[in-house]
Amino acid sequence: MTASTLARPAARPADLKPTVRFRTERRSPLATGVLLLGAVYCLLPVVWVLVAATKNSAELFSTFTFAPSTHLWSNIQELSAYRGGLFWRWMANTALYAGVGGLLSVTVSAMAGYGLAKFQFVGKKATFNIILAGVLVPGVILAIPQYLLLAEVGLTNTYWSVLLPSVISPYGIYLARIYAAASVPDDVIEAARTDGAKEWRIFTQIATPMMIPGLVTVFLFQFVAIWNNFMLPYIMLGDDKLFPITVGLSGLLNQGATQPAMYTAVITGALLSILPLVALFLTLQRYWQVDLAAGAVKA
Repeated sequence: MTASTLARPAARPADLKPTVRFRTERRSPLATGVLLLGAVYCLLPVVWVLVAATKNSAELFSTFTFAPSTHLWSNIQELSAYRGGLFWRWMANTALYAGVGGLLSVTVSAMAGYGLAKFQFVGKKATFNIILAGVLVPGVILAIPQYLLLAEVGLTNTYWSVLLPSVISPYGIYLARIYAAASVPDDVIEAARTDGAKEWRIFTQIATPMMIPGLVTVFLFQFVAIWNNFMLPYIMLGDDKLFPITVGLSGLLNQGATQPAMYTAVITGALLSILPLVALFLTLQRYWQVDLAAGAVKA
């Protein structure tokens, strides 16, 4: 036996050769069709509003529904000129109610959800069950009691009458509690306590950054809910300068019975009112992508 024979490695059996298997994903035409139908169902009203906003009052009822026209800019100018720009005040009011109310709601939800997830105290389970029950209660039912309570302290027909009821969101607290339990490890909290960190510092500097993707979701839900809210400000407010966009456009729609030109103003206002929501979702969706990527790494 020669040296070259000794140095030669033994041949591997054929059945031990590594094999590479590619998993092919099956596409379901039925599922794709259902998703496309759902997309059409959701987007068709938006397309109608966009097309209708390009027509004047005469074309709105005399032309084909999805045939666009060239009067969008003139409709925006007429809407902006209505009572000295009252529409844009409604937009600013809505941004104030939704923005400030959403931030306050996120703050309260984060603290409550973190406390329910990471602390043990008497009545914790009962408190969480009450919050879950609050999720099932429609906001319309609470509007009248909230009006009576705020009327006792003289806060009706003010900005506070819309902001204060928006601070507490049972669904936001529920989401924050679930996300805090999943994203903030107990070992990290115990290590911070061992190093001498106070509970408020642990919450603000350690837990809150870990909860940001979930809190963004809470903020978006609450922002959209306040932006689209009609019943609460309709009951609370009497001064049209304090109206949000929903109540303001409802008033313009009621005027359409005697002034058909107002229908065009309402449609144009509806189009302008959804643009901030679209911009907000496009801006904050990256936090959802980060959350999905983090979940994939943890898995």
